[in-house]
Amino acid sequence: MAPNDAAPDGRILLREATAEDAGPLTGLFLASRAVSMPYLPKVHSDEDTLAWMTHVVLPETTVRIAETGGGELLGFASLDGTELEHLYLHPDARRRGIGSLLLAHVRELAGEELTLYVFQRNTDARAFYEHHGFTAIAFDDGGRNEEKEPDVRYRWTANG
Repeated sequence: MAPNDAAPDGRILLREATAEDAGPLTGLFLASRAVSMPYLPKVHSDEDTLAWMTHVVLPETTVRIAETGGGELLGFASLDGTELEHLYLHPDARRRGIGSLLLAHVRELAGEELTLYVFQRNTDARAFYEHHGFTAIAFDDGGRNEEKEPDVRYRWTANG
């Protein structure tokens, strides 16, 4: 699906993120993590998270936004080559097919393979990715992330 194409239900649009989206994306990122992963320590201030979104995520990765036709931000995905760096949904937008829509789009962008990390305790995300054909290929003790939270590396290939 190309950016700005409507989803099959006609209500969800995907578009490329711009620098002006940094604030809203940061707010969504923080809200999503607080609701879906309350066990995570907060290792950065909101201001530092905004700076990271502004100066790292947006300029260095491919970011696609899912929103309503009226411009309401529902979620986003950030892709760095074949690595899905982030896929976050507004807490009220979960279980509506938006994550699946974003994932399908980044799969197309990535091509033959897509990899990602998920915190081991994030059972909803793990179930989501496994449902979409991802396979756990490595488990880590948390030493590789700032939160020091054990995670799982997942991989999907177009050939299964």
